[in-house]
Amino acid sequence: MFQGRGSRNTKCYICVFVCLATKAVHLEVVSDLTSRAFIACLKRFVVRRDKISDIFCDQPTSTELAEISKGSSGSLMKEDAINQFLVTDNITFHFNPPSAPHFGGIWEATVKSFKFHLNRVVEVTSITFEELATLSSQIEVYLNSRPLCVLSSSPDDLHVLTPGHFRIGKALTAVPQPTVSDDLRHCDRWRLLTRMTQHFWKRWSSEYLTLIQ
Repeated sequence: MFQGRGSRNTKCYICVFVCLATKAVHLEVVSDLTSRAFIACLKRFVVRRDKISDIFCDQPTSTELAEISKGSSGSLMKEDAINQFLVTDNITFHFNPPSAPHFGGIWEATVKSFKFHLNRVVEVTSITFEELATLSSQIEVYLNSRPLCVLSSSPDDLHVLTPGHFRIGKALTAVPQPTVSDDLRHCDRWRLLTRMTQHFWKRWSSEYLTLIQ
C-alpha cells in the first residue's frame, strides 16, 4: 500500500469477521496491529453490523506476536485498552489453542479462500488505503452472495438463500461495471481497481462452484 506520490509503501491488514450463524462476512481494512487500530476497527464493525457478545479468534503464533510487538508502545501485547473496551461493551473473547487452525474451521476457510485469491489479484501492485478499502467492500458483496443451500429444481423458484438475505432481507446487488481488459498500459486507477474486482470474482466463483458441486 502507498499513500501518495513520493511516499514509500507501507503494510496494512484486513480484519475478517465471519458470523457463525449465517456465515456472513465483513471485511475491515486497518493500518496497523496496534490496540488503537483494532478498537477502531471493532467499533466500525459494531456500529454497522449491530452489537455482538462473543468473538472467537486464533491465538497468534510466536512469529505474529513478534511482529505485533515490534517497536510499538501501543501494541496488542499491551491489552489494557482492549480489555477495557471489551468489558465496557460486554464482549467476550474466545481464543483457540495456539497453532490449531482446525478449531476455527468456518472462518479459517473464509480467510484462506479470500487471502489466496486477493494475493493473486493484487500481486505486486501498490494500491492506496482507500483503494484497498473499496476493493475489500466489493469483494465482501461477492462473499455474501454465495448460496447457503442447494438450488431448487423448480423453474418457479429462481432465488437462493445467501448471507446477504440475513443482512438486508434480500439478495445483495452491486453496481454494474464494464468489462476491463488485461491491458493496463492506458488504464487509470479506477479501471485497475475494476479489473482486480472482476478477476477476484472470476477466480473465487469458479472455485466455490467446484466446492459445492
